[in-house]
Amino acid sequence: MDRATDLYLSGDPAADALLASDPNALLIGMVLDQQVPMEKAFGGPAVIAERMGGRLDVRAIADADPDEFAALCSQRPAIHRFPASMAKRVQATCRVLADHYDGDAANVWADVADGGELLGRIAALPGFGAAKAPIFVALLGKQYGVQPPGWREAAGMYGEAGSHRSVADVVDQPSLDLVRAAKKAAKAAAKAGGGG
Repeated sequence: MDRATDLYLSGDPAADALLASDPNALLIGMVLDQQVPMEKAFGGPAVIAERMGGRLDVRAIADADPDEFAALCSQRPAIHRFPASMAKRVQATCRVLADHYDGDAANVWADVADGGELLGRIAALPGFGAAKAPIFVALLGKQYGVQPPGWREAAGMYGEAGSHRSVADVVDQPSLDLVRAAKKAAKAAAKAGGGG
């Protein structure tokens, strides 16, 4: 697979290098990308790796005592604003990777026939709902070289070329600013149209 060489997701060159080189880190970053700034979420895998001896080991995370792993995630600075609940979600994701994908997130997308199958596999992972799964398909396609037939269609509006809707479109500070502006506008429109 032709993996990304550069990513601009965490704002930390070392954390971004881990995301670019380790599919498990990228997937865990996406798990954490909820109710926190994108940079915080995608910096999380590097923090976990550092606290676990310098390596992001999916099987070690899956097998860790849940209370001990939650404490590791809660150390200051915590990996998330809800570190205990996100520790559970990260562990659940790592358990699926260990049990079904040989401990390697790349195996989630390695042999998919098309975008629909890719979306289905991602949507079946813990914490990947109707919005997050297509965004991750778009991130894989746009920045990670994972482009099975129909991936853009499976990613929906997030797969559109030239869009600035999600983390999939962030490649530098200007694109991050455009994505944040688009999200702010979408929230304002939803609030205005939804009456609350």
